[in-house]
Amino acid sequence: MELSVRQLTLAQSSEALCIHRSSHVSFDETSILEGLIMEGSDSFQRVDALLERLDEAPILPPPRVRAQLRLAAGLTQQNIADALGVKRMAVTRWELGQTSPRRPHRDAYIRLLNGLAERFPEAAEPDEGMPTPTSRGGSG
Repeated sequence: MELSVRQLTLAQSSEALCIHRSSHVSFDETSILEGLIMEGSDSFQRVDALLERLDEAPILPPPRVRAQLRLAAGLTQQNIADALGVKRMAVTRWELGQTSPRRPHRDAYIRLLNGLAERFPEAAEPDEGMPTPTSRGGSG
């Protein structure tokens, strides 16, 4: 019977708990040890849940592609900022990769970028020669 690392760790921890209990360990020490075992188990569950959430989360395209999509649609950074309810400087920072949008702006921005990528698939491809918004005057 082959055990996973997690099962083996839990089995070893349970075994250690049995040894401690048979060695006349005080109630407090036993409770602490049980807490550590449970805490480790909970950590695995929390990590697994986090990984599942990341698998389901939509991913932003690279910053340069964000700018390419906007430019292909003939939109300004101000147009996007107005639509999302943020300042133009936030869009500038997103396109430069200095910051990333947070919820609820992130979800709306991803929706916009996905819509632009459907309309302008050639702009969705990374193009290293494409000028950034700031190199075109910075006004967006």
